[in-house]
Amino acid sequence: MTHSAFYESVKERLIRYAIINTQSVPLSNVSPSSSCQKDLALELFNELSSLGLEKVYYDKISCVVYAIIPSTLLPGQTAEPFGLIAHLDTAPDAPSDSVHPWVLEEYEGGDILLNPDQSIIMCACDYPNLSQYNGQDLILTDGTTLLGGDDKAAIAAIMTFAEYLMKHPEVPHGSISLAFTPDEEVGGLAKDLDLTRFGAKVAYTLDGDHLGYYADETFYASEAIIEIKGLSVHTGTAKGIMRNAVDIASRFLISLPASEKPQFTEGTEGFFHVISCKAACEYARIELLIRDFDQERFIQREQLVRSIAEELNKEYGSVSIRIIEQYRNMREIIDTVPYLVERLRTAISDCGITPVSEPFRGGTDGSALSFRGLPCPNLSAGYENAHGRFEYVPIQSMEKNVQILLRLSELFTS
Repeated sequence: MTHSAFYESVKERLIRYAIINTQSVPLSNVSPSSSCQKDLALELFNELSSLGLEKVYYDKISCVVYAIIPSTLLPGQTAEPFGLIAHLDTAPDAPSDSVHPWVLEEYEGGDILLNPDQSIIMCACDYPNLSQYNGQDLILTDGTTLLGGDDKAAIAAIMTFAEYLMKHPEVPHGSISLAFTPDEEVGGLAKDLDLTRFGAKVAYTLDGDHLGYYADETFYASEAIIEIKGLSVHTGTAKGIMRNAVDIASRFLISLPASEKPQFTEGTEGFFHVISCKAACEYARIELLIRDFDQERFIQREQLVRSIAEELNKEYGSVSIRIIEQYRNMREIIDTVPYLVERLRTAISDCGITPVSEPFRGGTDGSALSFRGLPCPNLSAGYENAHGRFEYVPIQSMEKNVQILLRLSELFTS
């Protein structure tokens, strides 16, 4: 198979970055949630500095790395600055220390033996997307850890893109801002990204699975916390006195629509998802995610949860509810700057890929950044089977993403 000029660069970078453990920690009370993310941040800071980018900066407190690819335009030429953002952390859903990446060249189809010593096999019947990559080169793990292509495949593509432009000043382009942020996998939502330092007024995140996929629509999302105070007395004398928080919590849960859960929904269907329910006679706490793509339906979902809690409180006098907004559907903002998606679709198409948009059943850093004033659609990073031990990245997908980014920079220039 003939490789592009970017093949070795994206391959080497992903393998190098994957070895660095950057797993984030859920429910951490520090930021970043894990100090190991700083190891990759420092690596990128040094690499960006050596490539000669401008305004390279590593915020050691927030663990955000910034840089700008300087404009090569001549006087009188103009281009709109834009930015690219990827996240440093890997998911907490599978082990991520001692990652051992390896390359399977020219995949021939069928099952893949990941680990002969432990007889770990990735079965093609379990992962039908594998068949799309026959003849391509896959970066895999030994089946004991995730790979971290989410989102290090994106970082590898962005860094290779930056390296190419810095080595080819004859290529006309405007100013391009880069940022690498922590804790996306645990809801960080790029909260510490300094938009003034970042510089660009529009940007793209790179985070998602198969090549050519992009997202301009996400959930409206909130979290409900329901607290129930019970009253415990000896069971022998409990009649008319005991107020069992376990029973009240059960009543709350069975009042939710049984079919509107993640495991029963798809596409643009919303849901309620119980993260946890910790209950004893004296106290119970329910944590609940509320999701929908349609704003009116989303509001109705929040109202339903409130009404259930309020009815139980009328009966028992001990139920409270708190609803916390997490993020909103980025489409509210993206639709006001339609050229962002138009240029992205054109760039993908011009590189020989059919652009595919699907409502993203989650949130991206771009969801929050869009509402902070930085419109931010999402371009796929090209990984597969993220958050698990059978994650892999086709090298050709990263190559193609570099080409898409180069075409995108042309479109912003012209």
